[in-house]
Amino acid sequence: MSMADGLLAFAVVAAATSLLGTCASGASSAATGRRSRIPVILDTDIGDDIDDTWALGLILKSPELDLRLVVGDYGKNLYRARLIAKFLEAAGRTDVAVGVGLPPEEGVGGQAKWVEGYDLKSYPGKVHADGVQAIISTIMNSPQPVTLIAIGPMPNLAAALAREPRIATRARFVGMHGSVRLGYGGKPQPDAEYNVKADPTACRKVFAAPWNITITPLDTCGLVQLKGAKYATVRDSNDPVARAIIENYRAWAAAGGNPQGADTASSVLFDTVAVYLALAEELLQIENLGLCVTDDGMTVIDPAARAIRVATKWKGLAAFEDLLVRRLAGPPAP
Repeated sequence: MSMADGLLAFAVVAAATSLLGTCASGASSAATGRRSRIPVILDTDIGDDIDDTWALGLILKSPELDLRLVVGDYGKNLYRARLIAKFLEAAGRTDVAVGVGLPPEEGVGGQAKWVEGYDLKSYPGKVHADGVQAIISTIMNSPQPVTLIAIGPMPNLAAALAREPRIATRARFVGMHGSVRLGYGGKPQPDAEYNVKADPTACRKVFAAPWNITITPLDTCGLVQLKGAKYATVRDSNDPVARAIIENYRAWAAAGGNPQGADTASSVLFDTVAVYLALAEELLQIENLGLCVTDDGMTVIDPAARAIRVATKWKGLAAFEDLLVRRLAGPPAP
């Protein structure tokens, strides 16, 4: 291990430990001397933009995180559930439960070719027909506080809070949402970011709930893209998670009319930053900001609004890219 790798590994462990009391116990076991893994639920609109698939892969390759449940959000619920299940099966992780999100059932997306012919009933693991209730039950029945990673619009989570408001006292929320000072592509004006704009009402409800909230807006997550040798390392890896990601990326690129798009660089990997924030923060600058969600999907700084933790700048973007490559292309997480 290089000195840089060693320092980064130390930072990850230190950060996960520093989150005690807000996300996961992290306490070292007297018997084993090893800290607990962080229980995680992923709520995702996987199957539209490809970055959700990269984020799911990163969770599976992060030994700090104990993924318990993945639920598809924002409609197309059977397509998303089938995609999640097939990906988990390809990764050898059928211990992870799949939740079917709220209707409507109609619709597919750019990864439809990859999931074509896959029968959800064939998934060897647990499939919850009511994904919203699965979120609630997983949180309420966990002896440790759960980290809920949300990387899409959030009607599932708004519905879960309506059914059982206490989940917000037993979970930590980490999301990929908003645009504070920078917009898409790093431009100097904020945008109505998709995950907020698609359902501003649900976003307001989630942001208002009394859980510890940390988000990565476009200011930080919108700058992540693997190119050159970094991308080639993942593209050419024989790791099953990396292979499943690239297969999906190729299907998605072809469906978008750019079949060569997956040859030389990734798309913008927005959602991977939310996964990083579930386990560490050293590579990012965090500010406490009051954010108001407008009807047109803007996230506007408002000192009168509830303050949430916002990753507004990178301290080490290149180091994050290196971490992403190492984890996805390297050996499976233990």
